[in-house]
Amino acid sequence: MRALTLALFATVAATPLAAPLAAQSVDRDAVTRIIEEGTNQSEVMPIAQHLTDVIGPRLTNSPGMRQAEEWTQSKFREWGLRNVHKEGFEFGRGWSIVSSSVRMVTPRPIELTAIPIAWTPGTNGTITAPVIVAPMTKEADFARYRGQLAGKIVLVTQPDTGSEPDRPAFRRLSQQELNDQDFFEAPVNDPDAADRRLKRLDFSLKLDAFLKSEGAVAMATMSSRDGMLLHGSGYLFGRGQTPATPGIEIAAEDYRRLARLARVGQAPTLEVTSNVRFDDSDVQAYNILADIPGTDPKAGYVMAGAHLDSWAAGDGASDNAAGSAVVMEAARILSQMGVRPKRTIRFALWNGEEQGLLGSLAYIEQHIATRAPAATAPTTGLARFYGWTSRWPITKKPGYDQLAAYFNLDNGSGKIRGIYAENNQAAVPIFREWFAPFQAMGAGTVAMRRTSSTDHYFFQSIGLQGFQFIQDPLDYGSRIHHTNADTFDHLKGEDLRQASIIMASFLLNAANADKPLPKPPLPRQPKVTDPYAWPKAED
Repeated sequence: MRALTLALFATVAATPLAAPLAAQSVDRDAVTRIIEEGTNQSEVMPIAQHLTDVIGPRLTNSPGMRQAEEWTQSKFREWGLRNVHKEGFEFGRGWSIVSSSVRMVTPRPIELTAIPIAWTPGTNGTITAPVIVAPMTKEADFARYRGQLAGKIVLVTQPDTGSEPDRPAFRRLSQQELNDQDFFEAPVNDPDAADRRLKRLDFSLKLDAFLKSEGAVAMATMSSRDGMLLHGSGYLFGRGQTPATPGIEIAAEDYRRLARLARVGQAPTLEVTSNVRFDDSDVQAYNILADIPGTDPKAGYVMAGAHLDSWAAGDGASDNAAGSAVVMEAARILSQMGVRPKRTIRFALWNGEEQGLLGSLAYIEQHIATRAPAATAPTTGLARFYGWTSRWPITKKPGYDQLAAYFNLDNGSGKIRGIYAENNQAAVPIFREWFAPFQAMGAGTVAMRRTSSTDHYFFQSIGLQGFQFIQDPLDYGSRIHHTNADTFDHLKGEDLRQASIIMASFLLNAANADKPLPKPPLPRQPKVTDPYAWPKAED
């Protein structure tokens, strides 16, 4: 760390004439103080360690998530932030794993690596039954297996032959890879995409109903990753959606073995125990919010966010205790410095991101803007996410013009290498200016391209300044994301300290800037003018 700190101070101490002209407007005294606090006094790793080792998985509305909601609020208050509170939105049932076990007992005993699928019911004790390989991805598949599933554990995933990695599992972005991120991505008008996704979600309910009617005792899916890594995901958490059939996810290698044995001889027999607990005491999920108040009430606010929730297989370290710890550490740094920004700086820890960005979407609808309601989509569950950006018109709320910038972190524990400008051309030179003090940290790329799939998405989809940072991938996508290997061991302290420093600096720059970051134009309903723009067969 000493070498990094000296290099950073050397960069900050450079004379104004040595820096780009635009960069001379950055408050480098403040940057120096941020670097000092964020290196020598950093608490980012203890924060991440408590969220992972102590609290563990934080599935939305689970006991772990409830504990995280209370603990993060207590830390914000301890650091002197104001207006610390939780803000609820309707979500659905809580669910957690008490214990589970899956064993193959014939043709030989093997302990299998497996996990209950979230929001599926337990087995009410141990069930012993043979497996049947019955891949089903559409209703037309049901006829093939009708009358064959009674008393069986149904393997519903088509087994594959495995995969071999074609690149190193752990990597950092090269300069060429960073340069390749800088391109303009034209919007795609595909209003039917939401309907296709809703049909796939509806299929999960139909599959469960079919399994129940056929007398299946459980269903099993194959992990999407080789290497004995599990996801443990499930999406039937909304009102009236609880499946009737116990579900387990089995590690890919174990699943393939079961399928091979069933293909060449007598079907293997499994012993399955899934002891899970539902909680209907509070169907609200909660975002956690905290402020450093601004000195000008009319100037609005800037915001940083990361999602606090995780899946159930691992401890939710890279996804996304890392981002949450960075947001919290940025809050601690700025509060410890005693900053008095012009605009309020708001810190958000989102809930329900893994089930469809539901927490950030709820915040937007409560405070910023709404879209026309869907004709048939329910108000809770994953279906609430689908199609939101394709509904018109956008109706602004009084708080629409109060948000001056939103910064999101949700791509693992790698250091920040730059930021995606989200097609916002006017923001590019400003971000280059703000990155000028951090070239020695390897950060400085401003890529024009748009990104999605995390909590900045709905902000920028309504014409607000929502941005996602570029991070080194490390082994996030290759081994860690949504797996049981997502533990504290894979977090990199040096990287998270760097990210916290940059996050704090960007927030302070945005809070004290003469003008808010430029907004892109308010989106309008696209017109289909291309005669070759045929509807897509699949999403």
